[in-house]
Amino acid sequence: MQQTNVLELKLISDKGMEGFYTFHLPKDQEMYTSLPENYKEVKEGQYRIGIYYKGEPVGFFLLHSTDRVKEYSSNPRSMLLTAFLITENQQGKGYAKQAMLLLKNFINEEFPHYNEVVLAVNHKNYAAQNLYIKAGFYDTGSRKIGPLGEQYILQLKL
Repeated sequence: MQQTNVLELKLISDKGMEGFYTFHLPKDQEMYTSLPENYKEVKEGQYRIGIYYKGEPVGFFLLHSTDRVKEYSSNPRSMLLTAFLITENQQGKGYAKQAMLLLKNFINEEFPHYNEVVLAVNHKNYAAQNLYIKAGFYDTGSRKIGPLGEQYILQLKL
């Protein structure tokens, strides 16, 4: 578990997912991510991470150590971050940035074998791009074509 004064990142068990099923997003964000309700079950190598403020769930993302990571990085010690979101009624409070700033220490504690995180962000999702860059990610120059067009591959060294 990694936390700031009141924000923390924690692995989510199957039972712990219940508080995340009520999450919603504004219409203009729905196309860029996936809600926690889609991750009631995860595969081996997929880890549900909760973002909590004063013990209440406010955000969510997945970390992957599956073969899917190879689509984004040749580093065998890389994890893939997907499905990052802050639920609609908790946006604008700085939780996304705080969570991303906690990411390095969280992974170093929970997954010490890994030394890199990669993610794909849509070329039109400027808010997410800015968030990730401010949190220390950098553009690798690699690109993927996703369902909504070009995606930039970003990387964070741990």
